[in-house]
Amino acid sequence: MVILHAFLALAAGFGTIAVLVMVVTSLLSWLTPHWAGAEGTPQAGYIFVNFGYSFLACAGGGYVTAWVAAANPLIHVLALAIVVLALAALSALQSRGEQPVWHALALVALTPLGVLAGGLVRLRVMGIL
Repeated sequence: MVILHAFLALAAGFGTIAVLVMVVTSLLSWLTPHWAGAEGTPQAGYIFVNFGYSFLACAGGGYVTAWVAAANPLIHVLALAIVVLALAALSALQSRGEQPVWHALALVALTPLGVLAGGLVRLRVMGIL
């Protein structure tokens, strides 16, 4: 039962990240196609907005994970951060040549930090920190 609860906490956090990133990316591509790069390479402003909403989406995922994982939430948040780090690194390797290297490395660094930030906010709300 404990393993199932841990899996559900990680799945809820990752699902939160995925939904938030997909919704915001779709909205930006639909509302501002020239700015978001739907018609070419993305502009610098869009790249930095991408960093911002990716960080916030990951923070939301970390918060949800800590919220669902009632027992030992920090361990679950750290596990989600490791999963997000691994997936961001794989994504960076897969998209070599399509985006600047600094962009891929920044996302690899920002996304797990966002998860940790969201988890720490939840721990603060719970009174643990």
